[in-house]
Amino acid sequence: MAICIDDSRNQDTTKPFPSYNQGCKFNNSPCRLFNFCRSNPPNPVSSSSISHQHTQKTTDPSKVTEPSSVSQSSEVDYINHFLSFCSIKDDVWLKIREEAKSDVEQEPILSNYYFSLILLQNSLESALANHLAQKLSNSILATNTIYKLFLSVLEEDCNIQIAIRDDLKAVKDRDPACISYVHCFLNFKGFLAIQAHRVAHKLWSQGRTVPALLIQSRVSEIFAVDIHPGAKIGRGILLDHATGVVIGETAVIGDDVVILHSVTLGGTGKVEGDRHPKVGNGVMIGAGTKILGNVKIGDFAKIGAGSVVLKAVLPGATVVGNPARVVGGGKDRPKM
Repeated sequence: MAICIDDSRNQDTTKPFPSYNQGCKFNNSPCRLFNFCRSNPPNPVSSSSISHQHTQKTTDPSKVTEPSSVSQSSEVDYINHFLSFCSIKDDVWLKIREEAKSDVEQEPILSNYYFSLILLQNSLESALANHLAQKLSNSILATNTIYKLFLSVLEEDCNIQIAIRDDLKAVKDRDPACISYVHCFLNFKGFLAIQAHRVAHKLWSQGRTVPALLIQSRVSEIFAVDIHPGAKIGRGILLDHATGVVIGETAVIGDDVVILHSVTLGGTGKVEGDRHPKVGNGVMIGAGTKILGNVKIGDFAKIGAGSVVLKAVLPGATVVGNPARVVGGGKDRPKM
């Protein structure tokens, strides 16, 4: 349950959930307690595997049953005990579980769905790996294969674990259409596409290009979002609506960036090598925008919908049009 903490950054009070930087240390290694503070992750389970006739959980996915309210309470107590031991409380995951239970109470018909994807999972990482595996698998690419691949990366990379939570917080705080964390986690394909990319990028950086490109292909097919695994993307990202977003191999995106649908961060077709845009922190990119070439978009810039950007944009500037021209300035944080 406990997440790994990367202490390489100084705590920044402007970042979502700065308390994560307090660390979860064991023998001076921030990630050493990760597996100690959680039980083994369950195998991916589908909603069809859950029965309402029994209350005992079993390790056989085909016999997984809905736990009773007593067992749920015991599970929360067990989780909180170990979270306390690790000197950290995963508020985001606990909030997601709380919201899932509330949704089940309101809509019992969806209980199988919520139990398989949230309430029978023992961490945000295992839940995300399972959810993405269910989405991206097909008749010849087994769910369990994708699950194991995703979970192996998500469990080991502290930066990804923090980024997942920052992304959830960004969507919840900045998109008025998002009604809850669990709503974002289950239904926002922009969020899911970004998390799949984070795994693909990790594999790419390790030289595992084949599975990285496979993930890119499946994400493009399922979510209509095409992000090359070589692209570098920061934390606190809101990919709103997401359909038609294309991000090239050498693109770099900073923290707290908002990108709407049908945005392209592409090349001009005239240059090889480092050929894609570099987007700073806090930038907002409107729907249908095309940013082409190795151009820099300064921190807190705003780019209007439908713009075509071929030249650098200064920090805090607002640009619109084809070709894009400056119409204003200011460094307000972008909001939806």
